[in-house]
Amino acid sequence: MTNTSIRINVNGKARAATVEPRMLLVHFLREHLRLTGTHIGCDTSQCGACTVLLDGRSAKSCTVFAVQADGSEITTIEGLAADGDLHPLQQGFWEEHGLQCGYCTPGMIMAAVTLLNDTPSPSERQIREGISGNLCRCTGYQHIVNAIQHAAEKR
Repeated sequence: MTNTSIRINVNGKARAATVEPRMLLVHFLREHLRLTGTHIGCDTSQCGACTVLLDGRSAKSCTVFAVQADGSEITTIEGLAADGDLHPLQQGFWEEHGLQCGYCTPGMIMAAVTLLNDTPSPSERQIREGISGNLCRCTGYQHIVNAIQHAAEKR
């Protein structure tokens, strides 16, 4: 299989690499760029632990080949904080106890970024629908919902 050259802007930095065409974006981020905040949870695109922003929209990076992201802008959980300040969603998860083990948290936050960009003041139902593609195995979802509501109020 012939390797392919790609250029991707990740967390504001231009990145170039040569990858196998079948390499998933999640593996590119974790193995090539060492951005391990994006997790691999299920290998079936059901859990959402691998969610990143692809050109500003949440996407499960286990469903995208790295070559498909060529020329794109990717934001991972590591790229959300600005100037040493947590993103409002990161702060909300901290203040509202929206995590336990933290495994699902990066993907949950990235999905919530798109939710809040689309719906700045979501209802509880809209939040629950907005994160329905992300699974948490440790917490009840109420603290996660509270964290997203907190972030919506602080934005």
